[in-house]
Amino acid sequence: MQKTPTRSSLPTEKQILEFVNLNSKPLGKRDFVRHFRLSTSNRRMLIGLLEDLVKEGKIQRGRNRRYVSNYYLPSVSVVEVTGLDEDGEAILKLSDKHFEKSKEKIFLNSRPVIKPAPGIGDKLLVKLKAKKYGYEARIIKRLQKNPQNLIGLFHSQPDCGLVTPSDRRLKTKFIINSKETNGAVDGELVECETISGQEFGLPRARIIKIFGNSQSVSAITASIISKHEIPKQFTESAFLQAKNSKAAPPKNRVDIRHIPLVTIDDKNARDFDDAVWAERTKNNDGWHILVAIADVSHYVRRNDSLDQAARNRGNSVYFPNTVIPMLPEKLSNGWCSLLPNEDRPCLVVDIWIDDAGNKKRHKFSRCIMRSAARLTYSEVQDSYNQKKEIDSNISSKLIDNLYGAFLSLDKHKKKRGAIDLDKQEYHFSLSKDGLILGIEKGVRLDSHRLIEEFMILANRCAAETLESNNSLCMYRTHERPDTISVKALRKYLKLLGIKFGDGQSVRPRHFSQLIEKTKDRKDVLGIQDAILRCQSRAVYSPKNIGHFGLALRRYAHFTSPIRRYSDLLVHRALISCIDTPNKEQENDNLETFIECGRHISMTERRAMAAERELFDRMAALYLWNQEGNTFSGYVTGVERFGLFVEINEVGACGFIPVSTLDVGYHRFDEDRRCLFNERTNTKFQLGDYINVRLKEVNLATGGLMLEVKQKEKNFNTKKQLFVVR
Repeated sequence: MQKTPTRSSLPTEKQILEFVNLNSKPLGKRDFVRHFRLSTSNRRMLIGLLEDLVKEGKIQRGRNRRYVSNYYLPSVSVVEVTGLDEDGEAILKLSDKHFEKSKEKIFLNSRPVIKPAPGIGDKLLVKLKAKKYGYEARIIKRLQKNPQNLIGLFHSQPDCGLVTPSDRRLKTKFIINSKETNGAVDGELVECETISGQEFGLPRARIIKIFGNSQSVSAITASIISKHEIPKQFTESAFLQAKNSKAAPPKNRVDIRHIPLVTIDDKNARDFDDAVWAERTKNNDGWHILVAIADVSHYVRRNDSLDQAARNRGNSVYFPNTVIPMLPEKLSNGWCSLLPNEDRPCLVVDIWIDDAGNKKRHKFSRCIMRSAARLTYSEVQDSYNQKKEIDSNISSKLIDNLYGAFLSLDKHKKKRGAIDLDKQEYHFSLSKDGLILGIEKGVRLDSHRLIEEFMILANRCAAETLESNNSLCMYRTHERPDTISVKALRKYLKLLGIKFGDGQSVRPRHFSQLIEKTKDRKDVLGIQDAILRCQSRAVYSPKNIGHFGLALRRYAHFTSPIRRYSDLLVHRALISCIDTPNKEQENDNLETFIECGRHISMTERRAMAAERELFDRMAALYLWNQEGNTFSGYVTGVERFGLFVEINEVGACGFIPVSTLDVGYHRFDEDRRCLFNERTNTKFQLGDYINVRLKEVNLATGGLMLEVKQKEKNFNTKKQLFVVR
């Protein structure tokens, strides 16, 4: 029997988990205090222990700060029908956000029968009963009927139509009555509204929108924009406000038009919101750096039509064939873009660093500038390598100064232990008609890293200035990895013979040392994927917890106000500091700022999901007529049901079912992340290089079905630099 702790001691993690798991009701602070007989001083530490267990996913926090087991679900709950399985049975999820991390499966009992049958989007009040296989839900009543829209590929049939959903989580086709096809023809991408009930064993839907042929990049893009509910049209008032914008007067701004600031961007960039310049300090002991950012806040004022539109969008979304900008083109490509030889308002930070990259001081100013040139990464890199001038307005000395300052900053980055991970980028080459000509691998140049380090330094200065002025700041935060993820990574690395900071709190430098130590290993890609999975997601919040990946105590996005709303908020706060230095600023309500941080973090995730889905769908279209061809790849995921493989030539990820591997039973080793065949003594594990044959392409979902041809002995593992920002 478990021994009750003395009044002076805190319970261990094991004791807390046993107490929570043995109770069938939510437990409050008082329950823990009574059971463990805690002293007054230890009561204050109790909540911290409980919150750590919640963060690590070991227990759940319910309503009113009451804690429950991960296996606990309320006996009467509201559930939502989120999908249908292959047998047409409803897939249920608890609507209560307090139990969103629960992994318990909920199965719908067919009694009592309600008509029409529950459909996707329905909310039901149910009574839950624990069973061996999960929870059984009996319907008390239907709360509301919410028809859910879905995107899919239309297949014409003699007397009806079928739609294959683009969402891979929906495992069933939907049947369309011949009178509800809205004129769609075979092979078109469509949007459907689900209808309650079934026909021929399939859920019903009606077509409400047609995007075009599934082999058209523009149709695929339009369907993804609709699926992710990305705002595309500006309100008339926002559009007119942008249209009527005029040049900003230079009055009350520092005139820096004589300084040859330059923009450095990709060759296909259309908006230029940052410009840079550098020179040696007078004492020749470091560098004086200027980072100038377009003053978007001059044109987009708090709560006006443009501001409301920008906040709603949260950020620009970039697709291979189009851009959905955060601001209308009149601003994003016009008055807010630092075009060469055009006067533009800007916010400038002067920064002084020593030769070791340590920041000595910095200063923000509102200025008027004139970009000396619009340069590309490749032009700048060639100029530096070949010691030649790019154009008559830009001396090779300026390029040398930029690289000199960058090398100092790079030293400082390595010293503080910022995390760099290798991740190859791919870019589609399109014809004027929007046809896919090919997929190219991105090349990482030092000029890319130069701009990145300059921007990180400027962002750091912005956060420090706002903090020193007691201003509300929208920080870019990156939490340290949770304990469970670190333990799993350590266990995986130990099996590979690699020690990773046992018995100590993990720090960014531990990851950077691990990356450096393993960069020449044959299984480097598997190790780097495991490290990346271990990391938390960076988010926006006015509550500063630092940026783990960059190894910085304070960090805020400041350098892209054209395309990120977070940066616009930081600009406004900085301008307030410039106007009234060393005084406490009047700020927005903290709760409003917190909610805004959640919103723009969501819009960022939405954009990333949409961009990734479009890449997968376009890659599938590119590979559509290449079934049977062989490609090289590496294993990015191992599950008991098969392997996930990234194809090296195109960057797309495909799946290999375990049933198609070597003859014999494959045992899944979760710790080693591998499938082992005891009969043939072969295994497939994370990071393995293999040749695969393309078996099937699914244009509706972008899914690729692969099969193993053979393992690769030699594989090009060089990938481009990836930084968590």
